[in-house]
Order: sequence, then C-alpha cells, then structure tokens
Amino acid sequence: MRKKWWKILCIILLLYVMIMGFMGPVPHLPIVNETVRNTYFHVALWLSMTTLLLASMIFSIRYLRDGNIKNDDIASELAKSGIFYGILGCMTGSVWANFTWGDPWPNDPKLNGAAVGILMYLAYLLLRGSFEDEQRKARISSVYNIFAFAVFIPLIYILPRLTDSLHPGSGGNSTFGSFDLDSNLRKVFYPAIIGWILMGLWLAELRVRLKIINRVQQDKVTDHAR
Repeated sequence: MRKKWWKILCIILLLYVMIMGFMGPVPHLPIVNETVRNTYFHVALWLSMTTLLLASMIFSIRYLRDGNIKNDDIASELAKSGIFYGILGCMTGSVWANFTWGDPWPNDPKLNGAAVGILMYLAYLLLRGSFEDEQRKARISSVYNIFAFAVFIPLIYILPRLTDSLHPGSGGNSTFGSFDLDSNLRKVFYPAIIGWILMGLWLAELRVRLKIINRVQQDKVTDHAR
C-alpha cells in the first residue's frame, strides 16, 4: 500500500477534477464564459506535459553520465507520456479556440510553435525506432532529447511572448493570472496539474516495467539459443 498511495491520490484528484470541471462553479468572464473550465484540462495538461518532458530530459542526462539503460527507458517513456499530453492539449486547445476565437486553429505563434514542438518529439520517437543496437539508440536519442527540450521551451513559452499572440500573457494580452484569481478555479486547477502529472508518471511506469519484462524474456531466449 505504501507504494500505491500516489496512484490512489492520482485517481482521487482526477475524479475531483472531472466532477468539478463539468459541474463546479466558475467565474463568468467576458468572451470566455463557461469555456474557462478548459483551464483544468488544456492549461493543466500543457503544464504537466512540460514537467514530464523536463523529467525525461533529466533522465537522458543521467543516462549519458552513467550508461544505465534503465535511465534511457524512463526518459523515453516519460517523453511518450509528454507527447500524449501534448496531443491532448492541442485537441482541447482547438475546442477552446473555436469557442473564443471562432477558429479551431488560428494563425497564432504559440499554436504553431506547439505544433512544431510536437512534431519535433515525434521525430524523437522515429529516431529511436531507427536503431537496432540499444546502447547506440540510447546515446543518440538522449542527446536529441536534451536539445529537443532546449528548443521546445522557447517555442511555446518565450517566442510567443515576444510576438503578437492571442494567448494570455503574449502580445500585450493580460496574463493568465487574470483567470486564476478566482478561488474556485484555484481549488481545481492546482489539483488538476498534480493529478495529470501523476497519471503521466503512472503511464510511464507501466511501460518501463513492460520494457524490463520484454528485455528479460529476450535475454532468456538468447541464452537458450546459445
């Protein structure tokens, strides 16, 4: 039970977010109106994605330092969880954009940067699939993962603030703080970030365990063949 507490917490938090996200009270803001509920999903998913990709980069650095293949396994699965969240973030963002801006994908620097960033990480998965040797795959993809994160952050957080963007905090628009001042939003938004991060870690953990099992089975088959 001690090892499962965070999984139980994850389920409780996300159930709370789902219920409050659709039924809880929210501030009635101009233009945004009820779509502000997407804060618990779109915004929280993107912040969680960034956290998972940061953790993935850290484990890539750890692999380059000690050569432990398990660190590469963790890095790759955290990246996959982050990519999954990025795709969900784009989908929820498109729904929100369609209601507030009248277009599911307007020509916005942050949206375009997000698309480039997701494609960049999909290329990371393709790169990993192009190598047979595990150590070579791990080394090259770890270096790519580090540089991918270094490019990804400016694409979605820095460059949009320097140009005209529809997103809050960019191009002269008010910051996101104007949306989260309401206490009802804060009560759900912060638990949502924690819940989504825990879910991403849970997905990554399951896939890492599956990789380890498959590797052990392959080693047994190889030893038996010898």
